[in-house]
Amino acid sequence: MAFAALAGCAGEQPLTTPDGSPISTVTTRVAEVNIVNADRDPARTCLAPTAPDPGQADVARIVVTDPSLLDAICALGIGPKVVAVAADAGTVPAYLGPQLGAVPTIGATPDPAAAAEAAPDIVLSTPRSAGSAEAFGETRAVTIPGDGDWRSEFTAVADALGRSSSGARLLEEFDTETRRTGRRMDAAHSQVSLVRFTGESEMIAGTDTFAGQILASIGVQRPEPQRSEGSFTVTDQNFTDADADLIYVSFLGERGLAHGEDVLLSDRWLDMGAPTWKRVLAVDDAIWYGGDGLAAAWLVLNDVKVSLDGNS
Repeated sequence: MAFAALAGCAGEQPLTTPDGSPISTVTTRVAEVNIVNADRDPARTCLAPTAPDPGQADVARIVVTDPSLLDAICALGIGPKVVAVAADAGTVPAYLGPQLGAVPTIGATPDPAAAAEAAPDIVLSTPRSAGSAEAFGETRAVTIPGDGDWRSEFTAVADALGRSSSGARLLEEFDTETRRTGRRMDAAHSQVSLVRFTGESEMIAGTDTFAGQILASIGVQRPEPQRSEGSFTVTDQNFTDADADLIYVSFLGERGLAHGEDVLLSDRWLDMGAPTWKRVLAVDDAIWYGGDGLAAAWLVLNDVKVSLDGNS
């Protein structure tokens, strides 16, 4: 879930001191566990603007038919070029910030008037959303392979938008920083557990999850029971498989939060090593597991930077 939602309902007037100074109402703890980067500013997610490759004509107006493609555009720093998202309202990831959140969502089957008003130079789709591109007639459409590899998807978007060189550079900068972070924080000697709370159970996140991949690129180790690609459900029999030097927990929606609070305050949980040592931290599920690109990868990396040595 997005922790910003815990800070109060939209539209509420901010609390102030008698002199008018704002009082922060951001929730920083859940069930006695600190939230990593609780005051994250989504307006700062996107990276600096990139230029097209030499000799490449730039695009001015972009439509995407799959909101997951917006992460790559955000990382390329060209969010202002997106004029419409051919998807349902509320599907743009909140972590991408207000700039992309304000782009009109015109439905998965946009009507001719909405398509004409968007007037894109290019339409980016994935195999699951390619049908939505038909509404834009003869406009150039590029289908980005949806093979689940966020790096290759980012590269494909960069190529489609004439920014192959920038795409390669940005990935190398990220890889360089992950290696540097791993060395600086001695990540190879840390065992980290990833636990996701749903409405009815808790899951151990596998190494093939987005968060699992980023931790691996940093060089963070996982406990032996957590070294398989697939995620698995925690049961009475494998409950202590969730333990490690540090546990990152997250919550899938409001029901996941409610269930997570119950477990995090239970005697059985508190008797494990990491909770006893105050080595449990909460992260944003929508970024660590819902993220699917370079912009989200930087957010996870930055979370690790400020928390791998931290306590709850």
